[in-house]
Amino acid sequence: MANLDAKQVLEMLKVGNERYIANLSSTKPLMIPPPTLVREQKPNAIILGCSDARAPVELIFDQGLGDLFVIRVAGNVVAPSQIGSVEFAAEKFGTRLVVVLGHSHCGAVTACIEALVNPDAYYSPNLQSIVDRIRPSVLNLHEITTAAGDDVDMDELIDRSIRANVSMSVSQLKHGSRILEDMVKSGDLLIIGAEYDVATGKVDFFD
Repeated sequence: MANLDAKQVLEMLKVGNERYIANLSSTKPLMIPPPTLVREQKPNAIILGCSDARAPVELIFDQGLGDLFVIRVAGNVVAPSQIGSVEFAAEKFGTRLVVVLGHSHCGAVTACIEALVNPDAYYSPNLQSIVDRIRPSVLNLHEITTAAGDDVDMDELIDRSIRANVSMSVSQLKHGSRILEDMVKSGDLLIIGAEYDVATGKVDFFD
């Protein structure tokens, strides 16, 4: 099957998310992969999402086995392994769309904000490495919010930080790899951000 245009795939994901919200999922479980899928995969989209158990990517977009190349890591952060995974799928399979998918009530982003509010908070070195990757996207928001000396609305700060973190990951994918940057410039790859609302099921795609 020929690779679909990024905008076509984006529209498919939007329509699939609408089916998911309406509880009209059209995808039936496959007990055994079809022979063609065993031999070769041809994913329509690459999704860099969070590991959160409430954000199952294939269900959210009502997609079936083999439709999505999914990379999940706490806080949907970008590290060399994630960049390499995106490069692999974009080059190997010709996939034209990358979506960085954050979600509401993200524990990793919340942990980062808690670390800013309480610098003495302890996290394991491995968890701290995730918090450190999120920190630049939320640091300015936290400083602006606290500069006036007023009480901080933590829920609002977390919500804004989740979107800022997604936007930072999008930028890191676009500019952290010469391969991906060249593909974006040539129009062969579209990298966008989105946020999944765990309460409503709706995915909001960023402009």
